[in-house]
Amino acid sequence: MYFWLKVAHIACMAVWFTGLFFLPRLFVARHRRERDARAGFFNPVANRLFFRITTPAGVLAIAFGMALIPWVEPSAWLVAKLGVVTLAVLLHLTLGLHLYALGHGRDNHSAPFYRMLGWVPLVLLLAAAALTGAKPRTAGGLPPPGSVVDGGPIHSPGASSAP
Repeated sequence: MYFWLKVAHIACMAVWFTGLFFLPRLFVARHRRERDARAGFFNPVANRLFFRITTPAGVLAIAFGMALIPWVEPSAWLVAKLGVVTLAVLLHLTLGLHLYALGHGRDNHSAPFYRMLGWVPLVLLLAAAALTGAKPRTAGGLPPPGSVVDGGPIHSPGASSAP
């Protein structure tokens, strides 16, 4: 079961990030009035990509990732990866807002802005892959969960935090 959940998670994540890579490219084409910018092409393609491909893949990637959490040891890498996933969701929503604005004829940004926005998914994907591959137990100077500091445990599961 774990293997297939992981395969499904990785596959959905790949589709999700492919959409996050491609949407800013469509926005650049729209802004520069390229062949892809015609409303007859841009509107159906961008909407289909966002609503029928990228969004369901993102939801499934998150759902499969959440289903995998019971099999992993909670430590700093998991918290950091959940932070990266949160940033990816915020990027997804931001791209949706830009798509909505472009669909209503409001182009508030330049082509270089959309090009720069196109690099954000790459940074997020590399960060998620690095965290998942390295699985660091600590973050900076923070001790790992369940560590002993000054002779006593920092926090053990089920113990109260009051002295």
